[in-house]
Amino acid sequence: MKILVVDDELDIKTLFQQRFRREIRNGELNFDFAHSGEEALSYLETHFSEVVLILSDINMPGMSGIELLRRIRTDRPSAPPTVMMITAYNDDENFNQAKKYGADDFLTKPIDFANLKQKLTHSL
Repeated sequence: MKILVVDDELDIKTLFQQRFRREIRNGELNFDFAHSGEEALSYLETHFSEVVLILSDINMPGMSGIELLRRIRTDRPSAPPTVMMITAYNDDENFNQAKKYGADDFLTKPIDFANLKQKLTHSL
């Protein structure tokens, strides 16, 4: 399963690689990373058919995760990947907007990796 993680925090890559070391080594999960909504859209231009899941932070400088989600759902309505939104805030407005644009699930920061692993296991 190819997963695109979109987050402006640069240490997120190391964190995911540490927490999913076994799954990566066994070839069960393959992570790619984008550090902005714009970078994610650029990546998806050439890799969209490979990506099964997008994990996107909501609050990022430049293009927000909400705008990224809206663009994904608008540009690729026929076969959108699963999109989980990540936020540090328990914010009803962002939650409602993300639901409106088709978010499949939500995670809060700090990420509960045991919970995320369980969700990904059900997706495998």
